[in-house]
Amino acid sequence: MAFPPTPREVLSDALAAEIVHNYGRGRRLVAVDGAAGTKLFADALGVAFREAGHAIVRASLDDFLQPRAVREQQGAASAAGYYSDRYDYPTFLRVLVQPFKLGGSAGFVGASFDASRDRALEPRWLTAPADAILLVDGPFLQRPELRGIFNFVVYLEPDTSKLDPRIDGADELYIGAVQPRSASDAIVSAFDEDEPRRVFADRC
Repeated sequence: MAFPPTPREVLSDALAAEIVHNYGRGRRLVAVDGAAGTKLFADALGVAFREAGHAIVRASLDDFLQPRAVREQQGAASAAGYYSDRYDYPTFLRVLVQPFKLGGSAGFVGASFDASRDRALEPRWLTAPADAILLVDGPFLQRPELRGIFNFVVYLEPDTSKLDPRIDGADELYIGAVQPRSASDAIVSAFDEDEPRRVFADRC
């Protein structure tokens, strides 16, 4: 017996169809940006892409961390440190984004750092078809270092009352610096993780 699609599946299917309609061919980069819940949402969006017949490369910004000594140089509980020092954006761009965008037979790396061992990973080179979609999840994906690299950005709004104070503080710094909600292509309220819904920014 077939079960009806969940609200997450319905939304993911609609977003996947919109993205493919707007960016139908070639290498496309899609971000699921937000302080929490981005991996789960991006996984569902990836399923929607695959079920529609599109090649997907999944990546997470959490696989491009800085070493712990760098991440925690402002203190393990520092919100400013979480925002400024957590991620290795140059490596993310150099080994994943830039070669992926080249297309053709160029190899790229989907992860650079093993957080459990606090050390760099040996590069594992990947390839993808000419029309593949790189789907990345994580926080701070609209920082100035990454501005303009994504074709489509989904901004996930979590229930901030459930966030760790350090992450909540870092997210406030990010929102104040970048205004990610207004710069995104789609805004999704994920206060109820089982029933995310798309919302629309107010326009003056």
